[in-house]
Amino acid sequence: MNNSNKSKYLKATAITAGAVSLLTVFIGELSYLFSLTRQGVSGKIVQGFVDRSKAKKPIDEYKQMLDDKIACGKSWIESQPLKKIIIEREKSKNLHADFLPAENPTDIYVIVSHGYKSSPHHMGIYAEEFHKMGFNVLLPSLRGHADSEEDFITMGWKDRLDLIDWINYLITKQPNCKIILHGVSMGGATTMMATGEKLPDNVKLAIEDCGYTNAWEILGLKITSDVKLPIFPFLYCANEVNKVREKFDLKKASAIEQVKKSITPTLFIHGEKDTFVPFSMLDEVYNAAACKKEKVAIPDAPHARSVCAHPDLYWSSIKNFIKKYI
Repeated sequence: MNNSNKSKYLKATAITAGAVSLLTVFIGELSYLFSLTRQGVSGKIVQGFVDRSKAKKPIDEYKQMLDDKIACGKSWIESQPLKKIIIEREKSKNLHADFLPAENPTDIYVIVSHGYKSSPHHMGIYAEEFHKMGFNVLLPSLRGHADSEEDFITMGWKDRLDLIDWINYLITKQPNCKIILHGVSMGGATTMMATGEKLPDNVKLAIEDCGYTNAWEILGLKITSDVKLPIFPFLYCANEVNKVREKFDLKKASAIEQVKKSITPTLFIHGEKDTFVPFSMLDEVYNAAACKKEKVAIPDAPHARSVCAHPDLYWSSIKNFIKKYI
């Protein structure tokens, strides 16, 4: 190869490499925007690329009934005397939560963590029942949702540390308090991830409802089912963006690895008809857990609707578990 041809070859290679790099960045940013940002969760970005206005799904009356129960819980909590609480932090953005005090003074607190695309107010159906039990209820806004000052979603991984900040906040206010952790979907994963850390003795038990195994697996399911994109290259590129932006690998954001280190008694709950977080993940996280544990499978329940599908089974299981540790 003469010098002229060699120069052309090197130039073409450089152009190709540059184009591939730009394409990789574009794919990564696009995938990240779809799955791990506030706007992506709100659906605004998806609407800009896909017209779903004509896609009418037949009404599923059973699911609609379950959704109506969630809506009633939201209406209930919005009628309550909620207090806005902020943890101010110097080196990172502030944390926000809604607080519902018990009707009578008590030293028991339940921290209820919401799911992906959800909010503290959508956890009203849980807050109402814990409130009836006589407990204080704290409902944090997870990253990229509701009142959170963060725009990026970390699928529970950084939220687990925020959850520990909330635990310490409650202990500062009431040193002898007893704390219950409860979370649904991403909130369930957040709860499991938190139990893998060294928690104060004030944390007596955890309840996780339809939490996933790890961020990588659940985002892979979301990208392939919701946005109809292949995992490669989209999730791989999004992960590279996440490593730069949030400084962690989605593959390592694992509830399974965290519960292997847990000493917090945990109740695992999952709906048998869950397709968003597959029902099979229940046994994966349960079998991995090193703590004292119990599990409950809720018949006929789709994702994050176990509490509506069989409320008696759901709440009796929770109440019996609480009695063992408080």
